[in-house]
Amino acid sequence: MTDAAPVTTTKRADSTHEADVIVVGAGPAGSTTAYHLAKSGVSVILLEKTAFPREKVCGDGLTPRAVKQLIAMGVDTSVEAGWLPNKGLRILGGGMRLELDWPDLASFPAHGLVRKRADFDEILARQAAAAGAKLYERANVTGPILDERTGRIVGVNARMNGSKEETAFRAPIVVAADGNSTRLSLAMGLHRREDRPMGVAVRTYFTSPRSDDDYLESWLELWDRRDGQEKLLPGYGWVFGMGDGTSNVGLGLLNTSAAFKDIDYRDLLKGWVSGMPEDWGYTDENQQGPIRGAALPMGFNRQPHYTKGLLLVGDAGGMVNPFNGEGIAYAMESGEIAAQVITQAVARLTPEGRERALHDYPRILKQTYGGYYTLGRVFVKLIGDPRVMNFATKHGLPHPMLMKFVLKMLANLTDPRGGDAMDRIINGMARIAPAA
Repeated sequence: MTDAAPVTTTKRADSTHEADVIVVGAGPAGSTTAYHLAKSGVSVILLEKTAFPREKVCGDGLTPRAVKQLIAMGVDTSVEAGWLPNKGLRILGGGMRLELDWPDLASFPAHGLVRKRADFDEILARQAAAAGAKLYERANVTGPILDERTGRIVGVNARMNGSKEETAFRAPIVVAADGNSTRLSLAMGLHRREDRPMGVAVRTYFTSPRSDDDYLESWLELWDRRDGQEKLLPGYGWVFGMGDGTSNVGLGLLNTSAAFKDIDYRDLLKGWVSGMPEDWGYTDENQQGPIRGAALPMGFNRQPHYTKGLLLVGDAGGMVNPFNGEGIAYAMESGEIAAQVITQAVARLTPEGRERALHDYPRILKQTYGGYYTLGRVFVKLIGDPRVMNFATKHGLPHPMLMKFVLKMLANLTDPRGGDAMDRIINGMARIAPAA
């Protein structure tokens, strides 16, 4: 897709290119949206610019929030189907090593999963297609089709299978699920909020004997040792065993550090793994593929989430959790929420009724995540100060009960009604925090 200004076209779409809804992007957000729409009887076209399978930069670790979404989509998440379950999170820092099991809750399963994004996204896209969504691969969306009178989006143009000619797809509702770059949103005048946190993640794979691991592993100390100085950076490293003879090893950093723009993240990753035990295998000769990076748009950094027929889901709407950099669960959840809103909207008998239903989408998102994301933005600012990060690492990790609370807080794993005292404290904090 280009960065050209949106244009209105009179090009007609044939009946196979018309639907109630068009979803642009078949990542976790788009495929989940399309799946739930199709299951509700809404006609939906799902456009993916590449062909499956395709590579995406990700840690490949799924928390119980994401597992719940997979189950809701009817995905077979068994070991026999190629998924690797895990019990919880192993945290290393300040000379401490702590293993914390995922909480046992009514609202979420008590296990996480690992799956490479190379086929994870395809599994979801095929699930959406099996539910009735029309999936078009190698459909590179070039821009929105706008109503000349209202400026409302009424479809998109796309180049199919590398063709230079454009094909028109038309629908009264369009969902932008095209990731952090979300050129469709930009073409509609929706730009990133600079006052919201942004992260960057880099990762690669290594052949390693640590491939089978019951825990996702998080390292809380990332040091910037340039210029003979030693500074603790706001971020974390991870090691996720993939169950296939490899480990996904990566790191994520936040833009709250003054060094954010100057750091060579690939060199930082290489320097970090060079200090790990040699028998883990995280060496150049065991590296599988290059080090790849991606941005992490956090805390509703692009708004409004609905305008003029366009809804934003997943990374396009800045849905990444500021506390832990988790994106897949929130991409899928926002897709399900969008599908529920759209299903109600298309059943309305008047355009005015449809618009009232669609305009409720941003309100539901803020009600669901707004307060929690506000707390996350405060957290991000705090750990941007190396002194705070150093204090938290040294004095927090020695207290398992405190770290259990931190795990629930950072992973957003609580029972919304009832639950234990920790759940009630976290839920209460999120309720009273202003949603913005």
